[in-house]
Amino acid sequence: MTAHDEATTGPGATTQDAAPAEPAGAPLPAPDELAFDVEQLPGGPEAALEAVLMVADEPIAAVRLATALGLATDRVEELLVRLAAEYAGEAGGRPRGFALRHVAEGWRFYSAPAHADVVARFVLDGQTARLTHAALETLAVIAYRQPVTRGQVSAVRGVNVDSVVRTLVARGLVAEQGTEPSGAVLYGTTPYFLERLGMTSLDELPPLAPYLPDLEGLDLDGEGPDRRTAGGQG
Repeated sequence: MTAHDEATTGPGATTQDAAPAEPAGAPLPAPDELAFDVEQLPGGPEAALEAVLMVADEPIAAVRLATALGLATDRVEELLVRLAAEYAGEAGGRPRGFALRHVAEGWRFYSAPAHADVVARFVLDGQTARLTHAALETLAVIAYRQPVTRGQVSAVRGVNVDSVVRTLVARGLVAEQGTEPSGAVLYGTTPYFLERLGMTSLDELPPLAPYLPDLEGLDLDGEGPDRRTAGGQG
């Protein structure tokens, strides 16, 4: 046995069949490698972002878009801002009929505000799904006084609002946000509410709250006005 054989067969030594060690500092294989490289796709990462946003039915956070494309979040945010400016015609091109907007902590395509009348005529075609005046009043009270119970909203409006609140919940504008110690359900607005208003947070609501009565100053019994009143339909 040669000195080399002894050195390779001693305690703790590896056999000749062992795989060679990786060079120091060699990159480890990614555990979840993408099957594509957005830089090599037609149109690059900008086109990839457009493709994903085209199928989104709600605002998508930049970090989620970055994960889908395999890019850094900072890079994706820069691309989104650049695309939004391009669609608005700020880069020297023509303004598009759609806009890329950041609302409700995410990004989504919308029709351009300048073409609202054209879009409304096409979509509505003589029909309307607008909220009633009562629903708008109830939504305003919830938006400015949330979290709030139905009884508290009823006290502000002076009528029973059970059916109106159910309508707002069904439309996704309002949702339950816990309960009071008494067991009364608390309601507040949803991200969809911000999306529909084109806002990113409730801080952007106009200063209407000072004109609403303080809930602490109302005589509340947890149920609001008599449910038998004609106002029960909101």
